[in-house]
Amino acid sequence: MSKLIVSPSPHIHSKDSTRSLMRDVVIALSPAVLCSVLFYGLGALVVMGVSVASCVLLEWAITKYLLKKPSTVGDFSAVITGILLALNLPYTTPWWVVFIGAVVAIGVAKMSFGGLGQNIWNPALVGRVFLLVSFPTYMTNWTIPHGWFGADAVSGPTPLGIIQEGIMQGVSIKELTAAYDYKSLLLANIGGSSGEAFVLALLAGFVYLCIRKVVKPWITLSIFATVALTALPFWLINPDVYTGPIFNLLTGGLVLGACFMATDYVTSPMSVKGGIVFGVGIGFLTMMIRYFGSYPEGVSFAILIMNSVVPLLNRWFKQPKFGRR
Repeated sequence: MSKLIVSPSPHIHSKDSTRSLMRDVVIALSPAVLCSVLFYGLGALVVMGVSVASCVLLEWAITKYLLKKPSTVGDFSAVITGILLALNLPYTTPWWVVFIGAVVAIGVAKMSFGGLGQNIWNPALVGRVFLLVSFPTYMTNWTIPHGWFGADAVSGPTPLGIIQEGIMQGVSIKELTAAYDYKSLLLANIGGSSGEAFVLALLAGFVYLCIRKVVKPWITLSIFATVALTALPFWLINPDVYTGPIFNLLTGGLVLGACFMATDYVTSPMSVKGGIVFGVGIGFLTMMIRYFGSYPEGVSFAILIMNSVVPLLNRWFKQPKFGRR
């Protein structure tokens, strides 16, 4: 009888830890990071280094001197925030702007709520949106890569930005999208943030996370399906005004947001049904912003809006308890 141990739940433990899960996310993001450096050169490497270092140092300082708690930088969550923030920025972003973004992401969006597991919104997206509103000139200075290591790069707006400007001038969608084929959209011959440099690299990282069972695919797939199904009727009715499903899937950072930021454990629903509703909301809001809003992208705003709805989704859609149907 003395060998019996009485303890509170959980009684069954997984071999996975926060550190191991976050490490897998870092590995999954590595192809996109490598491609961004190869296509954009030293500038992308500087932005990445400043962003990651700032996020890690800020989290360490806040936990040590303000919260008076043990350091949490060893769980790699700050590293992931730094990588995602950098992938959402132009490679020409000044280092001090990147640092401000890190302060907002870590200091405001994450640590002010108590740290990992308690934040409401995705920290990297909060930092990105803050910089977009505060420094629009730096945040819209895109470059179209035409060679390795950023050689022969040409400044230019994103495809969605070109579409919006062209429509305002009375140019048809068919003329505006004539320069973009699927190869150019997949292989970085477009303007955009570092995270848009290679869609195939992002998809490869997402497949790795699914194989490792780090993320469940229903959120990402529901976003993709909703974007395609929302764009399809508009495009069929008037292809001269509205962009098509595939174009919307491959542009505007949708793949980066759907694969790596919408699937964040802390800021996404816990249940399957809640995750599907969450993804549908992101996809629908993204298309409404793109078609009818003044901002051509929309993914960041859509994810942050749906992050705010997650507590309600967790209340409405409860995951079945272990051992029950």
